[in-house]
Amino acid sequence: MKQYSSKRSIQILAHLLKEYGIFNFVISPGSRNAPLAIHFSETDEFNCYSIVDERSAAFVGMGMAQSLKKPVGISCTSGSAAANYYPAVTETFYQNIPLLMLTADRPTDFVDLFDGQTIRQKNLFHQHSYGDFELLEDEKEGADDHNFETVKKAIELCIEKQGPVHINIPLSEPLYDLVSELPMMPKVEKTIQKKNYEIPSDLISDWNTSKRILILVGTQEPNEELQMQLSQLVKNHSVVVMTEVNSNLKNEKFFAHIDRYVFNFSEEDYRTYAPDLLITVGQNVVSKRVKQFLRKAKPQKHWHIDEVWQPDTYFSLTQKIETNPINFFGKLLNFVKLEPQPYYNLWDVLRDKKDAKHRQYVNQTGYSDFYLFNSLSQNIPQNYNVHFSNSTAIRYAQLFDFEKYKVYCNRGTSGIDGSTSTAMGFAIADKNPTLLVTGELGFFYDINGLWNQYIPPYTRIIVFNNGGGDIFKFIPGPSKAENALDEFIATKHTKNIELLAKHFGFSYVKVDDDATLDRVLENFFKPDAKPKIMEVCTQEIENAAILSGYFEFLK
Repeated sequence: MKQYSSKRSIQILAHLLKEYGIFNFVISPGSRNAPLAIHFSETDEFNCYSIVDERSAAFVGMGMAQSLKKPVGISCTSGSAAANYYPAVTETFYQNIPLLMLTADRPTDFVDLFDGQTIRQKNLFHQHSYGDFELLEDEKEGADDHNFETVKKAIELCIEKQGPVHINIPLSEPLYDLVSELPMMPKVEKTIQKKNYEIPSDLISDWNTSKRILILVGTQEPNEELQMQLSQLVKNHSVVVMTEVNSNLKNEKFFAHIDRYVFNFSEEDYRTYAPDLLITVGQNVVSKRVKQFLRKAKPQKHWHIDEVWQPDTYFSLTQKIETNPINFFGKLLNFVKLEPQPYYNLWDVLRDKKDAKHRQYVNQTGYSDFYLFNSLSQNIPQNYNVHFSNSTAIRYAQLFDFEKYKVYCNRGTSGIDGSTSTAMGFAIADKNPTLLVTGELGFFYDINGLWNQYIPPYTRIIVFNNGGGDIFKFIPGPSKAENALDEFIATKHTKNIELLAKHFGFSYVKVDDDATLDRVLENFFKPDAKPKIMEVCTQEIENAAILSGYFEFLK
C-alpha cells in the first residue's frame, strides 16, 4: 500500500508539480525534508535520486535540467544544507537553467532561537534567483489557499524565466505521519503566456545600411533552427558569424576558433577588423581576446538578443532585443538584404593564414595537454555529449574542432566547482552517453560528484593531470609571484586518481605518452560494465610553454 505524507503543504506541492510536468527530483537525505522524500518517492510519476552532498546534488539537478530542458527539483533538510546549494544556484542563474529549490525548514518561530539546524532560510537565494517563496505551515489560517497559489506562481516563474526559483517549506513535527489516500485537489489553470515580438523598422534599416556586420554567439544550447538561420545569413558572405565550441553551432563559413584569429592585434588591426554593427547572441563568451578586441573596436551599434539578459559586455550596447534569437532572426530574414560584403573576405583571408599556422604547429607538437585535445577532437564518438570543466579545459577546447559534438561547460560563473556533478547529472538524464574532460584540480575539487549510484556505465571521464593549476602559468600575472605560485595559486598536489576511481567503482586506465594515448583512446569508448576514467599524465611536460609557443607561432 502506498503511504503519503500527511502534510497538506507537501500534498499541494506534489500535485502542482505533476500538473506542470515536473517529475525529476534530487533529494539529499535528512529528517526535516522527510515528508518530501516519503511523498515524492511514493508518487508513481516522480523519479527520485538520492545524492548525499547538497552542493553536488544541486549541480546534479542542474545537469539533469540542462539535458531535459525542463525544471528539476532539488530538496534538502534545514540549516546549512540549503546554503550548500548556492554555487549551483548562481550557475543556473547566469546560464538560465530551470532549477526548483525545495528547502525544508524549521517552523518560522524557531529562527534565531539557537535551535539546531536553523538559519535564516527565507529569501536565502534572493540575489541569484528569479523568485523566493515561503509556504505556510498547515495549521496557519488560510494555509491551503496561500500554498496553492504560491507554488503555482513559483513553478510558472521557473518555467518562464528558465532559471532558479526557491520555495522554502517550514515543517513542524510530527514529520512522519502518513496517509494512504490523497484528497481531491483543485484544477490548475495555467497562466504562462508567450511574448510576441515585432522587429522595429529602424533595426531593418540599420541592418541594410551596415557593411560590416559581425554576429558573435556565446554559450548556448544546441539549436538546429538557429544554425539554419545563421547559415542562411552567411551563405552569400553577407555577415561574419563567430562561434565558440560551447555555442553548439556548425557551418564551414562560421569562424569557430576565435582565439586563433583575434590574437596579437595592433591598434590598426582593431580599426581594420572592427564591425559597424555587432549582434551578440547567447550567454557568456569564453574568449578574453574577443572581449578585448570588441571593447577596443567600439562598434557604432550593438544589439544583444536574449529574453532575460541584456549585458553591456563590450561597452557599446545600443539595442536590447528581448526575445529569443530564433524568433528574431526568423522575422529578420523576411526583410533584410543579403548581399556579399568585403568584410567577410577580410576575415576569411585572416582565417586561412591562421588555420595554416595552426595545422603546422599541431603537426610538430608532441605529447602534452595540447596534443591530448587535438587527439580528442578527432577520436570522441560523435554520439557523445562533451562536458568541459573550467578553466584550462574549455580554453584548450576552443582551439580544436569539437563543433561536431554537443558541448557544455559551466560558464555562468566560470568556477571549477560542480563541473563533475553537472556532467554526471547530465549523464543520468540523457539518452546519449556523456564524456567529461577535466583538469585534475577541478576533478578533485568536485569528487563527490562521483558519490552517485545512478551514473550510467557508458559515462566516460578524461582527467588530464598536469600536476597543478596550469592555467596560472600561462595567463598574465600569476607567474610574477614565483614564491607563492606552486602552493597558493597553481596548487601542486600528490592526490591519486587511480585510488579514487576504484573507490567510486570506475574502471581506470593511465596514459603517460603519445603512443599509449593513441592506442587506448579507441578502446576507452567501447562498452563496459562500469563507467571509466582515463588519467592522462603530463606533469613532466612544459604544457604552459607549449601553449604560449602556439600563440607565438600564430604571430
